[in-house]
Amino acid sequence: MASVCGATLSLMDAGAPISDPVAGIAMGLVLEGKDYAVLTDIAGAEDHYGDMDFKVAGTETGITALQMDIKVPNVTSAIMKQALEQARGARLFILGKMNATLEKPRTTLSQYAPRITTITIPTEKIRDLIGKGGSTIRGIVDTTGCKIDVEDDGSVKIFSADGAAAERALQMITDICAVAEVGKTYLGKVVRIVDFGAFVEIFPGTDGLLHISEISENRIKQVRDELKEGDQILVKVLALEGNKIKLSRKAILKEQREKLKKEEAGKA
Repeated sequence: MASVCGATLSLMDAGAPISDPVAGIAMGLVLEGKDYAVLTDIAGAEDHYGDMDFKVAGTETGITALQMDIKVPNVTSAIMKQALEQARGARLFILGKMNATLEKPRTTLSQYAPRITTITIPTEKIRDLIGKGGSTIRGIVDTTGCKIDVEDDGSVKIFSADGAAAERALQMITDICAVAEVGKTYLGKVVRIVDFGAFVEIFPGTDGLLHISEISENRIKQVRDELKEGDQILVKVLALEGNKIKLSRKAILKEQREKLKKEEAGKA
């Protein structure tokens, strides 16, 4: 039953959120006619030559598993009652020793602990995540070493024994499958400039129009007076119109100006 105790401590040390520690104890029996002795924490020889191997695992409040091998008939209820009571005392003793070593699971999951991360992406983004001939998702797997399963309903499961790799895979998937949200601010990159504004990529493969009237709080004549291709700027999503995304830099500048004004007023 040491495997039960060791598994509990390993899970707790890895940060697995188990509800209660579990300890195990193996009980034995020597039966001669009506005389018997119940043995606690039997060794291999006692298991081999004895008449019972009764394994009991549980928490402080109750039993979680039982398994018994018997070699003789007439194992009475009195014997079982004594065996269970001795197992309870032994289990609580062992749990006390375990709790003295590690009282509860660590608050953060170990970076080396196997994990499954599940997210849901829009079903229309599944094709983008898979890529032509599976090239995109295969690239994520090759880069991170994670195993990735994609379901028809948009559920994506990331399997990894490396926390950093799982986070990297999650970020790559999120970047590919991200959907713009009205009112949300993004750090975007200017990818193309036209007479009436600029197209800003807010995440890979998705860009929106930053109209010339939304570039600055002041009126500007030429877009290139304010921006150039490759610039990284903060933009806010004003509206989603079909597949088109309307962006504003002016709204961000206004918010920053008002925040600075409030801070200065507070200092005064």
